[in-house]
Amino acid sequence: MSEQIIVVGAGIGGLTAGALLARRGYDVTVYEQAYVPGGCASTFKRRGFTFDVGATQVAGLEPGGIHQRIFEELEIDLPPVTPCDPACAVFLPGETQPISVWRDREKWQQERQKQFPGSEPFWQLLAKLFRASWKFQGRDPVLPPRNLWDMWKLTSALRLDTLITVPFTLMTVGDALRLYGLYSDRRLKTFLDLQLKLYSQVDADETALLYAATALGVSQEPQGLYHLQGSMQVLSDRLVEGLKKYGGKLFTGHSVETIEILENNKTKVIIRRRKKDETITQTVDHVVANVPVQNLVKMLETPAKPLFNLYHRRVDKLPEASGAFVIYLGVNEQAIPENCPPHLQFFYDYEGIIGENNSLFVSVSKPGDGRAKEGQRTIIASSFTDTQIWDNISEERYEKLKQQYSQEAIARLSSYFHLNADTIIHQEAATPRTFAHYTARDKGIVGGVGQRVSTFGPFGIATRTPIKNIWLVGDSTHPGEGTAGVSYSALTAVRQIGDLNTP
Repeated sequence: MSEQIIVVGAGIGGLTAGALLARRGYDVTVYEQAYVPGGCASTFKRRGFTFDVGATQVAGLEPGGIHQRIFEELEIDLPPVTPCDPACAVFLPGETQPISVWRDREKWQQERQKQFPGSEPFWQLLAKLFRASWKFQGRDPVLPPRNLWDMWKLTSALRLDTLITVPFTLMTVGDALRLYGLYSDRRLKTFLDLQLKLYSQVDADETALLYAATALGVSQEPQGLYHLQGSMQVLSDRLVEGLKKYGGKLFTGHSVETIEILENNKTKVIIRRRKKDETITQTVDHVVANVPVQNLVKMLETPAKPLFNLYHRRVDKLPEASGAFVIYLGVNEQAIPENCPPHLQFFYDYEGIIGENNSLFVSVSKPGDGRAKEGQRTIIASSFTDTQIWDNISEERYEKLKQQYSQEAIARLSSYFHLNADTIIHQEAATPRTFAHYTARDKGIVGGVGQRVSTFGPFGIATRTPIKNIWLVGDSTHPGEGTAGVSYSALTAVRQIGDLNTP
């Protein structure tokens, strides 16, 4: 009889882990508290518009990319995509012409040399670190290692070209800017702060240099960022197809409440069936949790163990993760300027209330991509926000704050888009409260653990937890957020579980 595994959460990480485990012969059941799989990469529909909840672009679909590798193992087709070129158009304070992050390497080099004269040695360092790190990651190292097998897989992935990264392991992007005498270049620093906040949750002074090299380098060929035809939901739908193809089961509307470790190395899981408000108890061999690490420690009921206590304390001491304020707009095509890029980022140099870092990341649908009717488009704009602002306030205060943020967002977007009562067909907003309700993420946090030196790579949160047969996948773990990052973590956990069953 094959080992039984419960996967908690049907985000991209959970579905990837579940489908791969089912493919490899395990008895897999995925429980998802929402009624639609996908987590922060799912979608919702309003008045003929299809809105992506959060993530709007995908990496790892190129030949050899993580999604391509996983879909090949599952023997299911990759969804149709188009590359994002430019990957993003970034507007700096007071500027009307954007900095375009081109997919073509030569065009991007010309762009950055024009925008940031004298900075090329810094970019060449990033490129060198990216090439070494990408090759290293492609050999499937286990980071951070937590036992001898993990260490073996890590050392097996090392090559001479990996050694170039070692001197930079403890450096931030800010340190590298100082190294090249560029720290006082305000435009360059602002550009990096904006871009890195999207990928690492923190700015150039805090982002680990090795993480930044990958996050900033993945936009260029032969890698790239991609726009899914239809919506982000297509990705999770294909993974559900892969899960079921190999006998895995998915139950939506089921929330896992507690995970209890038994003395016989089995794990008891209590699941609440939301519609009937009744509980189910299952005893299984493994639990793979596709939840923030903050959620996991609250679910676990375990005998007092020093390692778990240390783990719990480390999670408690993590810097506060961010939430997101997102505004969703369904508009007439007249609202979209000609030659509008698929992704934009705006920075404003005046005091405002939205997002606390005065930045908006904007995704615009393309004609015929399935997100809107002919002659209409979607605009999704998001900004990081402190979850505490939205917590423990009255309903009246909450609605007022939500309205203020929405008005500020519309005002800022109107500096580029043609937004008015005639062009806006549908408008709604999401806050950390919204994300907490629909995704069950603790306090509505998004984006995982900030990629500081102290939380990246060898110092990160591992997929192998201190509790035997409890595994963690998703954006809390190495290598971080995004569909590609969480899929790497899922593959790592699947390989670790497989090692336990290798004679």
